[in-house]
Amino acid sequence: MALFSDDIAFKTIIGEGSSIKGDLKISGMVRIEGDIDGNIETNGNLFVSEKARVRGNIQARSVTVCGIVQGNIIAPEHVQLFATSAVLGDIQTHRLSAEENVLIQGHCIALSDNALYENAATKWNDTQAITSRAILEPIHIQTKQEKTATPQEEKVSQADGQTTFTPITLGTKIR
Repeated sequence: MALFSDDIAFKTIIGEGSSIKGDLKISGMVRIEGDIDGNIETNGNLFVSEKARVRGNIQARSVTVCGIVQGNIIAPEHVQLFATSAVLGDIQTHRLSAEENVLIQGHCIALSDNALYENAATKWNDTQAITSRAILEPIHIQTKQEKTATPQEEKVSQADGQTTFTPITLGTKIR
């Protein structure tokens, strides 16, 4: 007897030759045989077949990849990669199994201990959020020459003979 009812049969199949653009939120076990250009989220297991191509992030209970995924995979239970698979993105899971000759280009967090996994995943997600925000917003580094100092500040700077650094200001343009 299966532990979960969606372990018995696929509830959703996206057939070979199909092409979908947009994010998918699906309940239950999913099999992808076509092309998806968007994020996929399911509370069940996800299977990406050998001819399938996914360009987007995947979030599922467990993920099996035989095709190509260009995006991040978050599957707390298990990620299984077959020899024909390629993942161009980051992987977060408790358990990772991979055959020889798989291609992974990205970071991987695969820890069976729940506390260690949650800590590492939180740190990585925070880093990703900071990085993506920094990439999206222009950064301006104010140099000493750009700063207009008061005569009193100038005397202090000259007196101690040290270079002072101005903090980075987010949201302004670089000159």
